[in-house]
Amino acid sequence: MEEDRQTTEVRKTDEQVGNTSIHRRTVQQQTAVSSIVIAQRVIYYVGGVIIALLLVRLLLQLLGANQGSDFVGFVYGLSGVFVAPFNGIFGEPTFGQSHFETSALVAVIVYGLITVGLAKLLTVTRPHEEI
Repeated sequence: MEEDRQTTEVRKTDEQVGNTSIHRRTVQQQTAVSSIVIAQRVIYYVGGVIIALLLVRLLLQLLGANQGSDFVGFVYGLSGVFVAPFNGIFGEPTFGQSHFETSALVAVIVYGLITVGLAKLLTVTRPHEEI
């Protein structure tokens, strides 16, 4: 990704030392990642963690995982916050049986779109070079 790099060059020439004129050329290059790119990476990371958690929940639901298990209860409890806005759209999930939880699938799609939308929103005012 070349567009996330900023390069600065500093040049010095024609120095006078006593009666002698010295011609020197010094070039420094500094490369840094812009704050917009860092913010985008944070947004993608947080969105990716949420989506991965929802996909684990969806997989556990499909396999009919026992909610009494500590790990399964932890995943259901943590991901339940993100699925809650979408519960009731297609019916309630049945725990302990193999079940396709459509609200979790809808949540994955919606949070994926929100993640991409927020990340792209940061680049709206960024100048775009012609190809």
